[in-house]
Amino acid sequence: MAKIRKLSITTPLLFAFPLKSEWAVTPIDPSAPINSGGWEDAGQLKFSRGYVMAKNDANFLYLALDVLEDTGNDHGTNDYFWLSFDHNRDRAITSNVDVNYGLYQNQPNKLGLQKYLGPGQWTGISVPPKSQVVQEFGQSPNSDVSHRIWKFKIELKEINVSLSWPLSTPYTYFGFRVRSSNPAFTTDFPGNFYKDFTKLRQLILSRKPTIPSSSLGELIGSIGLIPAGKNSANQDIINQSTGRATTDPGYYVHVENAAFGGTLNLIGNRTKLQQLWSANNRKYKVEIAPPGGSYTKLISNWSNYRWTGSTYTLQSFAPSTYGYYQMTNPGIDYSIDDLLIQFPTTALLPGLYKIKVTFYVGSSYSNIASEQELKIYIDNHVPATNIESVKHGSSEVSACAIETIGAAPDGLNFRITANDPEGNLRGVSFYATYGAGLATTIYSEGYSLSKGNWTGFTNKLIPVSGNWRPPQSCAYSFILVATARTTNGYSYIGKNTIHRNLTLLL
Repeated sequence: MAKIRKLSITTPLLFAFPLKSEWAVTPIDPSAPINSGGWEDAGQLKFSRGYVMAKNDANFLYLALDVLEDTGNDHGTNDYFWLSFDHNRDRAITSNVDVNYGLYQNQPNKLGLQKYLGPGQWTGISVPPKSQVVQEFGQSPNSDVSHRIWKFKIELKEINVSLSWPLSTPYTYFGFRVRSSNPAFTTDFPGNFYKDFTKLRQLILSRKPTIPSSSLGELIGSIGLIPAGKNSANQDIINQSTGRATTDPGYYVHVENAAFGGTLNLIGNRTKLQQLWSANNRKYKVEIAPPGGSYTKLISNWSNYRWTGSTYTLQSFAPSTYGYYQMTNPGIDYSIDDLLIQFPTTALLPGLYKIKVTFYVGSSYSNIASEQELKIYIDNHVPATNIESVKHGSSEVSACAIETIGAAPDGLNFRITANDPEGNLRGVSFYATYGAGLATTIYSEGYSLSKGNWTGFTNKLIPVSGNWRPPQSCAYSFILVATARTTNGYSYIGKNTIHRNLTLLL
C-alpha cells in the first residue's frame, strides 16, 4: 500500500496545521485508481469523515477527498461536493473573485466552476477548460473498505497560485463540503467555511521537483525549474552560446529558446552540495559578468521558508562582509531546497551574462573545491505594441468613433506592430471584445524554434487581403497583446497590451 505523509488536526483552529502538498513527479491522471501509485507520498490532512490528499506540479494541484465514511455505492442519489478557494488569499469572501467548484448538472465526472457573490451566494456555473474531477468508489491508501473518493485536477491559474512567487512560498486557502445519502451526512471542512473565509485552511504548494540527475548542472543544478545540464540528446538545456533555454515538450516548464528575467533562483545540485557539506566545504562566492565585461561579486539578500514540522517560518540570508555566502544544511526542509542565491535582474540591460559559483575548501579563500560558470541571456524588456491604424476603405477611423459598415465585402483593415529588438518575442494576439463577454480573434501568431530569435513585425497589414467584418453592431475594443519569450525559471513572464475602442454599426 502506498505511503502517505500524514498531518493530523490536533490543535485549535487558530494554530491548525496547513495541508502541505508534495511534488508530483509525473502528472496524475484523475481517472486512474487512487491506489495506482500516483498519490504515493501525498501530503495529507484528516477531517471528520476521512482524509484530504494533495500533490502538485508546476501547472496543476491534484487534490483527493478520501471520504472513508461514505460507504454506500449509490450513484445518482445526490451525493456531491463543494470545493472553495480564496482566490486573492485575503481570508474574506470577495464578490466575483473567489471560486467554488461543484458537480455540473448532477454529472459525477463533470466539474463546474462558479464565483462567490457573498456568503453562501454564487454566480451561475461554467465549465473550467482544464480542471477536472473524477469520482471513484473503492479502496484507498487509507482504508481497505470501499468508499467514495473525489479526485481533482485543478489548474493553478484558476486559483491564482504560481510557483514563481519570489518572496513567499506558494499557498492558497481552501474549504470543502462532502454530502452522502447512504449513510446520510453533510460535512463542511472547516464548519460553515462558505459563509466565513476566516475559517479556511491553508494549503502550501511544493516547488521542489525531482529533476533527473543527468539534466542537472554539475554545481548549479538549475535556474528555478529549468535544469542547467544536458537533455536526452546530450545538448545543453541552457545553450552556452546564446544563453537561452529550451526544455522538452513534456517537461514541467516547457520553454523554447527562452531568455531569462525577473527574479532568478540559482539552485544547487543536491548530490554535489551534500558532498561539499560532508567535506566541510560550505563557503562560496557568486559572481556575475555583463556582456563583454569582467566578473564582480553578486551581492544579494533573500529569504527562504524553513519547514518546522507544522508550518513554514521565514529565514533571511545575506553574504558576509567580504561578499561570501554560507551553504545551508542540505538536510533541512526549505520551501526552495538547495537555494544558492536569489537575485533580481530587472535593473540589468539585455544581453548575454556570465554567472559563476565557486566553493572553497574549508575556510580558505583561494583553494577551490568546486566551480561552475553558466551563461544566460537576460532580457526584462517587453515587446513594443502599437495599433498603427484602423481604416475603413482609405479613411482612418479615429478612437471612439461610431462607424457604419456597409454590406459585404465592406469592412475594416488594420496595421499593427509587435516588435522585440532582442529577438525574444513569444506570441502575438490581436482580437476584439464586444457585448457581454464576447470576443473574436482577428490575428494571432506564435513562436516556433524555426523562427530563431524572433523580433516580430512592424506596421503589418491585417488582414493581408480583403476586410475584417464585425460579427454584429456593437461597441468594440480592439486589443493587441505581445508576450515575451522570457522565463524566471518557473513560467514565462512579460507582456505588453494596447487597445483601441470603436462603435461599429452594420
